[in-house]
Amino acid sequence: MSTTTNSTKSSNTSPSQSTPRTDHNGSSVAYSDAQRVSTTAPLAKLYRGVTSPIRLLPDFLIIGTQRGGTTSLYHYLEAHPGIAPATTKEIHFFDRRVNKGLVWYRGHFPTSIEKYYVERIQRRAFVTGEASPSYLFHPHAPKRIAKALPQTKLIVLLRNPIDRAYSQYYHSLELGYETLPFEEAIEGEEERTAREREKILKDKSYESYAYKHLSYLTRGIYVDQLRVWMELFPREQFLILKSEDFYADPAASLKQVLNFLNLPEMDTQVRKKEYKQYNNTTYSKMDPALRKRLVEYFKPHNARLYDFLGVDFGWDN
Repeated sequence: MSTTTNSTKSSNTSPSQSTPRTDHNGSSVAYSDAQRVSTTAPLAKLYRGVTSPIRLLPDFLIIGTQRGGTTSLYHYLEAHPGIAPATTKEIHFFDRRVNKGLVWYRGHFPTSIEKYYVERIQRRAFVTGEASPSYLFHPHAPKRIAKALPQTKLIVLLRNPIDRAYSQYYHSLELGYETLPFEEAIEGEEERTAREREKILKDKSYESYAYKHLSYLTRGIYVDQLRVWMELFPREQFLILKSEDFYADPAASLKQVLNFLNLPEMDTQVRKKEYKQYNNTTYSKMDPALRKRLVEYFKPHNARLYDFLGVDFGWDN
């Protein structure tokens, strides 16, 4: 189902945990929650910086939702010959690294020379983009993106907010960001995060660990987030997909995305077995009584979403 500062202040000390990964240049990058520290080879970073003036800005952004299938979708798109990916899936420029400047951001995308060669010589489509699923929820990201990328296409995956919250909780638990039982965590969410949002709104350089990792229910009130975005961008620049449809038939959802990006369908991606799931977390089933409470909690918010988009996602059963 779809519808068309130089320094960062941070609250709460996050767990001292770093995760190694490799970027598209083959350089090792280690990052922690409090501050992701790049160890990209100096020459590679220098090259990207020097060539930034001839580098592209993204044609599309996957802006959310967190734990909604964005990693899987981005990896499927990377396999398309007409899509040149960024150096990393989640650049987090418009929420956490905007102080680095647009020149730094451009350094993560292909050059205009590459685009010219592919389009004029190889006669193929060429688009580029990134996926930072926290953009949808971040208070300052919509205006920043509207200012820098007014023409970019915005892709949003929306998952049943109950399942999304439960998945985020176990993901945070696994990474050491959460210690409370799920029911206690959601009951204490407002106390843990409300003041943090106020601080973020007052100070654009303020980064809140609690707001980022402990907003389980608030992230699922999609209508309030989408209203902000759609006041800044026309609706035709959005593609909104239901995560459950994407999980059930990734080929069909991918076809919708490729059509939205004006790209041809990719023959090798038509077989369902080719779609590996990424960031797939397993966890115990939610207590039925608690789930029933959450259905009632989200029902009025979902109703507002359905009315706003003109689509019933069927999450209230």
